[in-house]
Amino acid sequence: MSAQDLIFELGTEELPPVALKKLSAALKSEFITGLKNAGLEHGKVISYAAPRRLALLVEGLATRQPDRSMERRGPAVQAAFDADGKPSKAAEGFARSCGATVDQLGRMKTNKGEWLVYQVEEKGKPAAELLPEIAETALNRLPIPKRMRWGSSEAQFVRPVHWLLFRHGDEIVPCTLLDAEADTLSYGHRFHHPEAISIDTPAEYADKLESTGKVIAHFGRRRENIKAQVENAAETLGGRADIDPALLDEVTALNEWPVAITGSFEEKYLEVPPEALILTMKKNQKYFPLFDANGKLMNHFITIANIDSPKPEVISEGNERVIRPRLADAMFFWEQDGKQKLEDHVESLKTVVFQKDLGSMYDKSVRVAELAHWIAGQTGADPELAKRAGMLSRCDLMTHMVGEFADMQGIMGRYQALRDGEPEELAQAMEEFYLPRYSGDRLPETPTGIALALAEKIDTLCGIFGIGMKPTGDKDPFALRRAALGALRIVREHSLTLNLRELLDKAIFALQDRIEDPAVGDDVYGFLMERLKVLLADEGISSQLFESVVAVKPQTLPDLEARIQAVKTFLDLPEAEALAAANKRIRNILRKSKDQIPASVDEKLLQETAEKQLFEILQTKQQQVAPLLADGDYQAALKALAELRAPVDQFFDDVMVNVEDDALRCNRLALLQNLAGLFLQVADVSLLQQ
Repeated sequence: MSAQDLIFELGTEELPPVALKKLSAALKSEFITGLKNAGLEHGKVISYAAPRRLALLVEGLATRQPDRSMERRGPAVQAAFDADGKPSKAAEGFARSCGATVDQLGRMKTNKGEWLVYQVEEKGKPAAELLPEIAETALNRLPIPKRMRWGSSEAQFVRPVHWLLFRHGDEIVPCTLLDAEADTLSYGHRFHHPEAISIDTPAEYADKLESTGKVIAHFGRRRENIKAQVENAAETLGGRADIDPALLDEVTALNEWPVAITGSFEEKYLEVPPEALILTMKKNQKYFPLFDANGKLMNHFITIANIDSPKPEVISEGNERVIRPRLADAMFFWEQDGKQKLEDHVESLKTVVFQKDLGSMYDKSVRVAELAHWIAGQTGADPELAKRAGMLSRCDLMTHMVGEFADMQGIMGRYQALRDGEPEELAQAMEEFYLPRYSGDRLPETPTGIALALAEKIDTLCGIFGIGMKPTGDKDPFALRRAALGALRIVREHSLTLNLRELLDKAIFALQDRIEDPAVGDDVYGFLMERLKVLLADEGISSQLFESVVAVKPQTLPDLEARIQAVKTFLDLPEAEALAAANKRIRNILRKSKDQIPASVDEKLLQETAEKQLFEILQTKQQQVAPLLADGDYQAALKALAELRAPVDQFFDDVMVNVEDDALRCNRLALLQNLAGLFLQVADVSLLQQ
């Protein structure tokens, strides 16, 4: 089978920079899927993505499909011929559908009988016939939220299409896609080489575009080129560049022929919190900020131009001129905000609605402050400091700085609190209040920040659940799943011994005049446990193990996790399976019983040797595990209880529980109830039984 390289390039207007990598990856994936479905063998596939093009180089692509031998099965031989051996209507109909006669049909024997079959050789189609549909399908399946039309064309794509390079070996793949007719021409840089470039062989595509067209087509190579230029320019200025991966990707998607340009601004702007300057440089202008050896922001930046200008200083001056008004605005807002303290904004929070049923931002601040006060008292933090932090936590939302730079919320609170003379821990808590913002984000570290961040998330969960706006499917407008995971991470990773039920009750009490759902505490607790189950599943904890511990309702997360580890160790013991089965049997017996089971066992009513022995060892085990349970040594407690396997097995072998004698039956039920109760002090091991 012969094979030749293929080049496919779709030339467009400038593509959305944030989506470029995703579009390129999707095109490659869908194209490869199309080739596989068509049975076209190929070698390595290289994707190219630049502002005005999406391209693929497929090495060693087969020039046609392989021939295929196909076998169609017809009716059973028994039904295909009558007693005289003449073909039935079923046989004739099958032969006719195959375009053959009955005599041309073969036979196939299976363990279910003999069948008529028809063998047909299907010739493979040329790749040129298949590739247009493969490319069209791949383009149609790209993740484009909203497609557009252009001019009088009916074609739709993310941006207007200008050319189509589609070449397999020496031949053009004849087709028209998105109103662009296939050719062997590409086009270079919009300014350096806007003329057509003939691509004579697919393999020369990238090199020819770069050498002739001033376009670095490969996204990864262009990205590394930009990174190296930025690092070199930063070193020249005696600094270190903040090369954010997301910003680097976006800048790569904006430039075909990147050239690093340095710029600077007046040192006076460094008086503004650096986060505000960095934010406007990176988010608004796509500049790379620079830092000195001590990590302090410098009054220099690096930008990437999409042109190799003979006068780079003109580009530099233009970039400096553009950013200067933004920095001046930031300084103005910083100076204006300094004329008021954070606490001066508390009253204005009453004018901002948090949620119509849950009140204003002021109302929420009051609730969070009270809950943070209680949490701080439980965790060894300063309750009064936590309460004040709660009241000030949202005040920076009313500042000019946050009004202009929304991403500065929390950060501005920290700076303003320090400027107001508040304690450093409180100032830090202003920023930690929002942590963690996303999965894997850092957690609050100060005691006040921990109390404040946890209080905020628990109040939100209880409030939103309380007004019936629970997350459904993929709809979670108040980010309750994120809030739950954040709260769990704070409690787990800081090993807070907080009573979860009591924490929820405190939050619900503060909301009692705004919510009506009496089961909100159970709902939020269940929601938290479901999120915790997912977290622990990622750590190798099975659903059954988790449910066995949650069933006994541990009061704190550290206690819950200690029980989980104990049960996990217990499962490795040879006695575990039998004891889990026995506990399940006991649970079923007790559930079905309609007797009033006494709390204690009457030793005088014990008759059988096996029940007497079980009673005696239960007495011993109760005394043995009591101090272990008191110390939270659940692992040692379960190991001790594992020794009950033999007497439990003997009991069920020798003793009939549901006897006619009421007193005897109830006493035996009490014995089983005491046995189950011993295990339930750690977990419901009956749930471990598959």
